[in-house]
Amino acid sequence: MKVLILCGGKGTRLREETEYRPKPMVPIGGRPILWHIMKYYAHFGHKDFILCLGYRGDMIKEFFRNYLWNVGDVTLSLGRTQAIRFHDHHDEEDWTVTLAETGAESMTGYRVRQARRHLKPGEPFLLTYGDGLSTIDINASIAQHEAAGRVLTVSAVHPAGRFGSLSIDDAGRIRRFQEKPQMETAYVNGGYMICDHRIFDYLPDDPTVMLERQPMEALLRDHQLASYRHEGWWQPMDTYHGERCDDIRADERHAMRERAANQALAPEPGGSSSLPSADRGHRGTHCGGRSFWCLGRGIGCTDVVFAAAAIVPLRPGF
Repeated sequence: MKVLILCGGKGTRLREETEYRPKPMVPIGGRPILWHIMKYYAHFGHKDFILCLGYRGDMIKEFFRNYLWNVGDVTLSLGRTQAIRFHDHHDEEDWTVTLAETGAESMTGYRVRQARRHLKPGEPFLLTYGDGLSTIDINASIAQHEAAGRVLTVSAVHPAGRFGSLSIDDAGRIRRFQEKPQMETAYVNGGYMICDHRIFDYLPDDPTVMLERQPMEALLRDHQLASYRHEGWWQPMDTYHGERCDDIRADERHAMRERAANQALAPEPGGSSSLPSADRGHRGTHCGGRSFWCLGRGIGCTDVVFAAAAIVPLRPGF
């Protein structure tokens, strides 16, 4: 399936970074978070991407236009007869990337509508946001979507706990206190959606329409909204603190990356095939599968966690 990724928002909650670049281009382990999302989909065989551009979309175009310059060694001839030689191959040579301008101020529903011209009539597609990663089984979610026969299937995930949790009895006494639980019990929309072509019937020609408002409300009313529950790891890039995690010193972060790199080819016992690693030619930014499990238990250095999420080994139950 083709993969639509919403890349046009201004990312106001991450203003310290997005003042200078679009949120999907915020670097994680030396590569944009957008690249990690695409790498994850490619692992499941989905390598035809449509990027819905908006705010500072030129930076995303520049990244992919110069991709060969950024992933390997290059030799230049500086004489009057110019020549360029790229020495290395990379794992993304079979990707197709469509860079679709969907409006600088458009909302999510209109961006999806604008990308319709790059889909075949009646073609289903995958849809996600350009600021979150997960260990969701993409192909399992597609299978469930097809079995349900609904217009839209949304991944239902547990957000990471951000506040202390209290259990209070009828008399007002606190029976249980848990500081920042690993996961909330409620489900939220985690992105990673599967769309039937009928979704365009719910998307009006209006740049102010958010997919998450009127269209989803109409789908819910028509009993055309389904869910795929994911009980594993999911993490959005919401705030500057979440992205930088300055409470861990830089040398500690570097040491964790080095340990993760040394473990990258050592899957956990009983694990199945590993998810994709960072490009082998991209020196010094590998994060091994185990780093996800270590950092996911509250260390909280999200820039390492994001990179690790791209290659964490699959385990039964994911």
